[in-house]
Amino acid sequence: MSARLYHEAILAEARRGEGAGRLEAPERVVERDNPLCGDRIRLEVQLRDGRVVALRHTTRGCLLTRAAASLLARLAPGRTPAELAELDRRLEHWLAGAGEVPDEALALFAPVREVSSRHDCVRLPFMAAAALAREEAS
Repeated sequence: MSARLYHEAILAEARRGEGAGRLEAPERVVERDNPLCGDRIRLEVQLRDGRVVALRHTTRGCLLTRAAASLLARLAPGRTPAELAELDRRLEHWLAGAGEVPDEALALFAPVREVSSRHDCVRLPFMAAAALAREEAS
């Protein structure tokens, strides 16, 4: 199971580490963790006209979380916090076996669909991004 779950595309994405690091002056900061496995992410975001123009992350976690954070850093620019929340909702449903992959870039996580205990590892960066929409609404 491990070799199938952590296939080369996930390893490559985790190594790529798109968006890793800090912003000089973030407008918004969101932190989330997965207490079951110890994964943790800090997102720093800058918005312009309600859309993400820059997103950086500091991620401590497994390969799945690191790969998902890297993909989020590529997918987030140009989207609103509400659109990121919708992306997370669709990702959650897709991982659970419902619906279609919410973005073709996320298809590399298809093997994770069979291992429900690892869904939150993939979703953690997206759950953090979705929190931006909840903060905006309050």
